[in-house]
Amino acid sequence: MSVMKRMSMIFKSKANKTLDRMEDPRETLDYSYQRQLEMLQKVRRGVADVATSRKRLELQINGLEREQDKRTEQARKALQVGREDLAREALQSKSVLEAQLVDLRAQYEQLQGEEEKLTLASQRLQAKVDSFRTRKETIKATYTAAEAQTKINEAFTGISEEMGDVGLAIQRAEEKTENMKARAGAIDELLASGALEDYSGPKDHIQAELDRMGATGGVDLELERMKAELGQGPAPKELNPGAQQSQPQAQSQPGYQQDQQGYPQAHPQQGYPQQPGGHQ
Repeated sequence: MSVMKRMSMIFKSKANKTLDRMEDPRETLDYSYQRQLEMLQKVRRGVADVATSRKRLELQINGLEREQDKRTEQARKALQVGREDLAREALQSKSVLEAQLVDLRAQYEQLQGEEEKLTLASQRLQAKVDSFRTRKETIKATYTAAEAQTKINEAFTGISEEMGDVGLAIQRAEEKTENMKARAGAIDELLASGALEDYSGPKDHIQAELDRMGATGGVDLELERMKAELGQGPAPKELNPGAQQSQPQAQSQPGYQQDQQGYPQAHPQQGYPQQPGGHQ
């Protein structure tokens, strides 16, 4: 294939694709209907012209027939008065008129046949145009409904251009929101760990260190508990602030001693009452 043929084919294919994208079937149908109406109007105008010509010939034929009757009457009157020469002249004129009438009648019959053909063609074309108009309106209504349904489905699925832009905007907004939430959480964690300083609050490095040690102690306690559950170490000893405060007070009182479980017990020599639980 030569270069010019390839260029011509590419240009035609591009033009065909562009025209197909720009074409609206409803506009094409309306244009075709308009052309058919123009054709029907031309056929009707032709029928009217032929009918006018036929009517003109009909008038000429009627006039020649009246002229023939007049010549016949003249020939009869001429014979009545003994003027045979005048009668002969009148009959010769009548013969000329008869030749003209033969030609006019032939043309009249021809025009009458053409008029009948054009009238039949006009009626058929009228029926075709009416049928095309009905079908055109049906196709246009169906196309409009299908177009509306397609737009609705595209809007529901988000593949239309407008809804696609809206969907992308919502997606970008959600992504930015998630990024901001993640950044805020990361900053909170860094503030809690002491990696970042909170310049909006009072600078107390002692409290920050105590908070960090408290967080580390909670992690160590949880680690010992998990080891105990797995059988890799003793159970963790959880501190009871209430017990730690009560035991020194009991030990400071005279006559008390602790049993094996750590509870204070009255000394038998002092005569103090026994604690609940049967310890002496």
